[in-house]
Amino acid sequence: MSVELPALDERASWSIRIMDADTGELLAEHAPHTQCETASIGKIFLLIEVARRLAEGSLSADQIVPIPAEHVVEDSGLLYRMLKQSLCVHDAALLVGAFSDNLATNALIALCGLEEVRAVAPSLGYADTSLHDYIRSERTPDLPWTPSYGTGAELADVMRRLGAGDVISPTVSGQVMTWLAANADTSMVADSLLLDPLAHVDAEYQDMVLRHKTGSTSFARVDVGHLTGPAGALAYAVAANWKGSAEDLRAPVTDAMRAIGEQLRRHVTGRDRADATMD
Repeated sequence: MSVELPALDERASWSIRIMDADTGELLAEHAPHTQCETASIGKIFLLIEVARRLAEGSLSADQIVPIPAEHVVEDSGLLYRMLKQSLCVHDAALLVGAFSDNLATNALIALCGLEEVRAVAPSLGYADTSLHDYIRSERTPDLPWTPSYGTGAELADVMRRLGAGDVISPTVSGQVMTWLAANADTSMVADSLLLDPLAHVDAEYQDMVLRHKTGSTSFARVDVGHLTGPAGALAYAVAANWKGSAEDLRAPVTDAMRAIGEQLRRHVTGRDRADATMD
């Protein structure tokens, strides 16, 4: 069964791919090889590198992560608002997965090394997707052009591979998925799944299990994930950019993402929307 995409606002640049997570069958796509700025999505590759180092023993889960003064940043996350900012590696990664925490992200990038984190996506075979830079309070012309970039095709594939335990090892993939299970941002594609935003680690509404990462800027909305239910499993990536547009397109973009989420819900649960009232 294919997934039907809704009408997409043509003023935005989209990159979408939805695939069966078990078979790899293509279910829907739109400009899947178009590269978009992906805001926080590249943090997935940071989590992969941290999980790899934990698995090999070069990092320990309880090791305290220093926060370099030059990489202090606010905005997304909780750590910058905490009185005590001393966190261990595992908990810093959890904050990245749960709240896309910018300060925890920068601390972990500094711990691992920016060039090493940049190399993760290419090492997995991705040419047009990566974490590219630290999170910055201001991105001036002398800095790298974006914190992360990617395509729908490659981002859907990395989520499929994480779900299959195929990114480096089952241990590494499983650890990344555990961190992503805590993601509290269900405002985009995931909004239509009707999951509890703060408690969906285990199978929740209509027996769905979601592992995903989101990214937002003033000109971008991106949601990539792995979704399972009683009727199937999906890997998806939906990215939209409207940089340079005279209008803020977040409303029509988010409406389309929610419509896609409804299609995903129906696919993995085998239930129509009207059935949702039975739970």
